[in-house]
Amino acid sequence: MTQDEESTGFSATERAAMKQRAEELRAAREGEKGSARRARELQACLDAISALEGSDRQIAERFHEIVWEVAPELDPKTWYGFPSYARDGKVVVFLQPASKFDTRYATIGFNDVAALDEGVFWPTSFAVLEINDEVADQLRVLVRRAVG
Repeated sequence: MTQDEESTGFSATERAAMKQRAEELRAAREGEKGSARRARELQACLDAISALEGSDRQIAERFHEIVWEVAPELDPKTWYGFPSYARDGKVVVFLQPASKFDTRYATIGFNDVAALDEGVFWPTSFAVLEINDEVADQLRVLVRRAVG
């Protein structure tokens, strides 16, 4: 652990993600509304995906296609620099690439606005090594369910 990590409690990668989120919030406050804002946020999402490499990029591209297919009402955007998909400005589902925090797998996560409730206990994130046809089918079901 570096001196800086000890003093703040956050790694350099975590601080970079927080800085990215602050930039996203600043851009959202700059006054763009409606279709101009959606277009900018879509482009930011596509740029975030295209900046990825290897399996992260393949997973992100396939996941983007799945969300676009089954939940076109969700707005693509970035959230902490992650490709994400929102309704009414609230992120429903996101992809955290493995490379973002140097983990061994990407994660597809659902926030609390996702309608995944199942009793008193249910999963909200999933480790993903690849999106094959079986995984794609499961993701379609989850995303459809998440949007209600």
